[in-house]
Amino acid sequence: MDRFDNSPEIALQWHRDGVGAALATVVETWGSAPRRIGAQLAIGGDGRIEGSVSGGCVEGAVIVEALEAIEDGAHRMLEFGVSDDDAFAVGLACGGTIRVLVEPIGSALPEDLLAELVAARARREPVAYEVTLDTGVRRLLHGSYPERMRMDRSGFEEEGQTFVAVHNPPLRLIVVGAVHIAQALVPMARIAGYDPAVIDPREAFASDARFPETKLLHDWPDEAVALLGLDSRTALVLLTHDPKLDDPAIEAALRSGVFYIGALGSTRTHAKRVERLKASGFSEEEIARIHGPVGLDIGAASPAEIAVSIIAQMTQVLRKGAA
Repeated sequence: MDRFDNSPEIALQWHRDGVGAALATVVETWGSAPRRIGAQLAIGGDGRIEGSVSGGCVEGAVIVEALEAIEDGAHRMLEFGVSDDDAFAVGLACGGTIRVLVEPIGSALPEDLLAELVAARARREPVAYEVTLDTGVRRLLHGSYPERMRMDRSGFEEEGQTFVAVHNPPLRLIVVGAVHIAQALVPMARIAGYDPAVIDPREAFASDARFPETKLLHDWPDEAVALLGLDSRTALVLLTHDPKLDDPAIEAALRSGVFYIGALGSTRTHAKRVERLKASGFSEEEIARIHGPVGLDIGAASPAEIAVSIIAQMTQVLRKGAA
């Protein structure tokens, strides 16, 4: 799902407010479609909207169909061709075709099921929404479709009737150490789809001037990561070289389900880190989750190049699993 997509929450609220609502979801695309599969648009019974299924190309037609669906209470499958001219207007080189599933809330899509989905999203809990079109059966699944969840890939199953919408929490990057590498890493991570946070008790380092529009925490790292929370959609990168700052955060991460732990330092520095963690009771298997020295070996030299190597390794682990 898109990082800031809150269409399910909005549709649920409009339905509960008595306005009526439907959710429109891109379920299939061909060619250079404006939005990816899983993109959503919330439509209120009074015509208000939030979100997008095409960047503006077909929203008007979807709204008309959604208002009719709210009245008759049944889901609808729509198909649109996006012309080259319309596609160019929203920043694409060529057009394509999209299919959009429209589901009225409270009838086709039960209110309690949508509320359960919204609650899971609020808990940052990965969940798959499955709808079988020929039967109308809808359900939420936890721990199913691992490949789809890992790749953030919504879509139809091979039989062509079961659509699976992946609802993963937004990706987060927690950086311990407001150093030069962090100044390059944070904006790169934001472009890559992460919500970054920087932890450093040294306020002169972790300042708004050095990290504009970034969540900054000046607590000690173990306290800060506990405040932020660590889960399967979180990456932790440690850049201080200081065991007093790095080790407590590493220990918290090893006890959690974060998908990536990276620690700056030479091979010798990492060997010392491993010995300290063994002395603290961590197993070799647990310690092996740490990528140290951090980043892919691309011969990086400057802070920006090191940041590139870190982002690349984070992406590799997220999409392909740990080596």
